[in-house]
Amino acid sequence: MSVHVYLQAIGMVGPGAGNWEGWRALLQPDVDYQVVPTVVPALNVLPPAERRRTGAGVKLALATGMEALHNAGIDPATMTTVFCSSGGDGENCHLICEALAGSDRMISPTRFHNSVHNAPSGYWGIAAGAMLPSTSLCAYDGGFAVGLLESAVQCTTEQRPVLYVVYDTPYPEPLHSTRPILDQCSVALLLTPQPVAGQQGALSLQLGDAPQTAMNNAALEQVRLGIPAARGLPLLQAVAQQKHAQTQLEYVNGRSLQVAFTPAVA
Repeated sequence: MSVHVYLQAIGMVGPGAGNWEGWRALLQPDVDYQVVPTVVPALNVLPPAERRRTGAGVKLALATGMEALHNAGIDPATMTTVFCSSGGDGENCHLICEALAGSDRMISPTRFHNSVHNAPSGYWGIAAGAMLPSTSLCAYDGGFAVGLLESAVQCTTEQRPVLYVVYDTPYPEPLHSTRPILDQCSVALLLTPQPVAGQQGALSLQLGDAPQTAMNNAALEQVRLGIPAARGLPLLQAVAQQKHAQTQLEYVNGRSLQVAFTPAVA
């Protein structure tokens, strides 16, 4: 059984570019992509007090989500959202572990409330004034595909647009040695149940067991394998090039999510 949705708009920040326009250029044929450290964007959509408390994960998630909606000309307050990350804010997790390993074991309330997995969802509600449902997921390396499938199912079941945001940030040492993540990255996909003007194309999703689709460019493949949120690069490349493609994205339990992309008709 397959799920069919439409991809209206994209936001993206990662190693090499700070928005979807930059990434679309990098994902064109014959571009000599090189891994460049991610620059975390400034976050101006939160009140100053909340802005001071946010870490890189929240900034990435909100920036890409807002970019996708800006590109589509949609009010963020009107969106149902799905957020996914393999581990949340790695820096914040490290600092909490340091505090727990210390002599007084006192944890900052700010550190604690940023440690919950739905922190980006909460900050999104503050920034956007959003009152609609929000789902927060975690699925290790299969998170991109798991969150995409969840978003597509919600989109078709509820017959309303869904904004999907997946993000990851690295852990400092010593956690980095156990769970290495190459760099910071976030992708936002705005899905709709029906075609709309200016859409990127159509997606058809179903579970399977085929091998994952790899990137031909060695540096892009390094990013795909090095950051769970970047596991969707083969799909994003098809969208950037506006060409028909059937990609296999890493799911869970050894399975894959088959995503067929059909470009929008000009």
